[in-house]
Amino acid sequence: MRKILVIAGIVWMEMWRRKTLHVLGILLAATLLLLFSINVSGLGRIPGYVKETGLLLTWLLGWILSINIAVRQLPQEEKRGTVYAMLARPVGRGELLLGKWLGAWLAATGAVLCFYVLTVLIVGGFGGRFGAVALLQAVSLHGMLLAMITAMAIALSVRLTQEAASALCYIVTAAMFAFVPRIPEFVTTAAGWRETAMLVLYTALPHFELFDMRRRVVHLHGPIRWTTWTLILLYGAMITAILLIAAWLAFRNRHFSRTAKD
Repeated sequence: MRKILVIAGIVWMEMWRRKTLHVLGILLAATLLLLFSINVSGLGRIPGYVKETGLLLTWLLGWILSINIAVRQLPQEEKRGTVYAMLARPVGRGELLLGKWLGAWLAATGAVLCFYVLTVLIVGGFGGRFGAVALLQAVSLHGMLLAMITAMAIALSVRLTQEAASALCYIVTAAMFAFVPRIPEFVTTAAGWRETAMLVLYTALPHFELFDMRRRVVHLHGPIRWTTWTLILLYGAMITAILLIAAWLAFRNRHFSRTAKD
């Protein structure tokens, strides 16, 4: 476990050295302040769209950051040749994989948490408010979603180049958000094998929409039931575990080439 935590710490230090969080935080703050400067309603109050935009930006930045951090971990180690030294210490391949995933997940989650805090502070400074319990649930579910995304990025990067894994991860995760929730609509107009295929896809593919509580938070609809919240977290943990097991199965017999290209 200590080796896993050490590897995760290295991922944290790398993100801090790259100043990725600084740039994204400035971008989020600048965008929110720009929106606050535009009094669309003319009523001297904060429109709901400002809170919604802040949360949307937090989701977009978290999505981009989590994939970018996770997908480069193993390919960069192989490119620099440091993977040989790490595996010779000895560090097991499972430990290396878990350490990279844990570091990427915690780094992305920490960044997203900062974005949430920044959004709440700016909105609160101008008189807006969030439901505390609903926001807590939203942040925790968002963190679990990032665990799934980083696990997927790590799994894809085991056998693909950094660019290919990144592109595929963006496509797949975007499809999870845009396509999977609409499958029931397609089922109503399908028949025969198409209907069966749609139902199989709807059952098998991860449901990222379950982790999105932005509308409840923005419109102050209150928290969801704690039993529902717990079941969603368990579902996310199960999907994350499946992705990490798949990554380990692909990684345990991986042959590393000292002439690997980024």
